[in-house]
Amino acid sequence: MSMGSCFSMNRRIPQQQRGERRVAELLEAAAIEFAEVGYDSATMKAIAKRAGASIGAAYQYFPDKVAMVSALRTQYVNEMEEQWIRLDEATAGLSVKERTQTFVDVMIRFIEQHPAFTAILDAPAESKRDKKIRDGLRDRLANVFRIRRPTVSQEQAYRVACVAVQIIKSMNALYAEARPQERPAIVKEYKIVLTAYLEKRFT
Repeated sequence: MSMGSCFSMNRRIPQQQRGERRVAELLEAAAIEFAEVGYDSATMKAIAKRAGASIGAAYQYFPDKVAMVSALRTQYVNEMEEQWIRLDEATAGLSVKERTQTFVDVMIRFIEQHPAFTAILDAPAESKRDKKIRDGLRDRLANVFRIRRPTVSQEQAYRVACVAVQIIKSMNALYAEARPQERPAIVKEYKIVLTAYLEKRFT
């Protein structure tokens, strides 16, 4: 390899690292903006300003806020999948009620750690990729159900997963709107609802 080639490679690595850092900064700023003002009111200009970047730099990495939402959805779903895998292993042998209550607790911690999660879910799916991400979330949850109840058909497990996800989404919305002192009571009610539903379907 020539010295010129080595020099070119050494220059590209820092540039790539800077690009990755800038993407992470823009996504973090987008998440905060979506959480504070909602998807509809968020603008690329506000997100760029919050990230300390020029609007031109923001457009260099993301053509619009739809692309930012897609990137955040992918990030959140991947993180959620990892938590579900750990949860499935940690709750092996527990009853449906115990597993469901633990699942709700995990989801509450997740939305507390990711305030933009509700806004991201409510944002319109603008592409086939977004739909694939949403469908994948239900598929993963359906697989968790089937691991514990192998006799359940894939179709039924997916249907139950769709309903369970909608229940969790409605909890997320109420949780986000409620005053902090009201949130534990809301979570308690949703544990009752989701537990009753899953016990009916899987016991």
